[in-house]
Amino acid sequence: MYQLTVAPEQVNEILSQHVLADGLDLTYDMGQSQGTYIYDSKYKRTLLDFFTCFASVPLGYNHPKMVNDAAFTQSLLQAALANPSNSDVYTQQYAEFVKTFGAIGIPSYLPHAFFIAGGGLAVENAIKVAMDWKVQKNFAKGYQEEKGFKVLHFEKAFHGRTGYTLSLTNTLPDKTKWFAKFDWPRVSVPTVKFPLENDNLATAISTEELSIAQVKQAFADYKDDICAIIIEPIQSEGGDNHLREEFLIQLRSIADENDAFLIYDEVQTGVGLTGKFWCHQHYGENARPDIIAFGKKMQVCGILVGNKVDEVENNVFRVPSRINSTWGGNLVDMVRSTKILQIIDEDKLCDHAARVGAYLKENLEGLAKKFDKVSNVRGKGLLCAFDLPNGEMRNAFIKKGLEYNVMFLGCGPQTIRFRPALIMERSHIDQGLDVMNKVLADL
Repeated sequence: MYQLTVAPEQVNEILSQHVLADGLDLTYDMGQSQGTYIYDSKYKRTLLDFFTCFASVPLGYNHPKMVNDAAFTQSLLQAALANPSNSDVYTQQYAEFVKTFGAIGIPSYLPHAFFIAGGGLAVENAIKVAMDWKVQKNFAKGYQEEKGFKVLHFEKAFHGRTGYTLSLTNTLPDKTKWFAKFDWPRVSVPTVKFPLENDNLATAISTEELSIAQVKQAFADYKDDICAIIIEPIQSEGGDNHLREEFLIQLRSIADENDAFLIYDEVQTGVGLTGKFWCHQHYGENARPDIIAFGKKMQVCGILVGNKVDEVENNVFRVPSRINSTWGGNLVDMVRSTKILQIIDEDKLCDHAARVGAYLKENLEGLAKKFDKVSNVRGKGLLCAFDLPNGEMRNAFIKKGLEYNVMFLGCGPQTIRFRPALIMERSHIDQGLDVMNKVLADL
């Protein structure tokens, strides 16, 4: 009979025998963690969670609508016991997931879907869709050899650690160095600092102009050889760098002018955290993407693709096995995601994230007025951030926060980013602000 024989205090020691156990010094107790609080059974403490496993826990822990739904938990168990290959063996649960996702999260302008395990592989397959399309477009133009494999991307981007994505990711060098990469065009990313007015606005506009000039030059230098522009609407690991609607609209136009796809990597920004289901929905019709990659809070990873792909008759959504995997995602994740999507819809959690996120941002701006060391407060919905003077102080802030039983998350050279669950209330924000005040006073 299966039983847990490892004590909470032994977890890191046992893991270290075979894996690089360099994660947080705690043992997450899946039973005792509740709501926006994670319980650490190693040190017998309860932590307010602004981290949510790198933005992948949408409803906190043990949400009552999940644990008290017997039909859901039974379906979850059945999926876990079998784990069928969704790509070839279909189930009611798989269809229920697609139906629910279609009703709640799939925009009408992105009708094609593909599912896989892992955000990096979601981006990987977005690129494959674009390559396949562009090469065939070039054949129709008269090219006799395959052409159209390059992907234009941006500095400070993080798109994953898999084959193609290694050529796009350029945050910390340790994540990509000594691995083979493609020489694809990389351009500067605009500098957008907040409050977005006066000198900050002027800097944003001038750096946008520089970036757009580099994008246009890349398309001129590699005529008919760039299949896609890929960008995160808010660069997350790179430092929570926000991009303006005006800039994304220009990328949309350039992609159209050059027969290229515009891909948004929404692995971290999607599924309600910004106050809309997808972050790009803040930017209007003129900035809509051709493809989005998703993951994390969705539980299932994958891509949504627009009708542009249908300009090529034999595209990847019509030719069997052009893109595929054994499990086509994971049925357990799909069952869990179905219930999560229903709760997000029933409880209007996108609107909730917008309201509570505005409260969080307002109070972070208050911290910036109180403490000179806090600057560049920014956010959409609950996806908020601020900067500290340097990385050393940022790291000390995170460490001190844990001492006060609050989990914070860093990114970029000096940023604290907030990735709370969609269910977070103002009372939780107040508790976090109390700790932030203490930590900032201590630094």
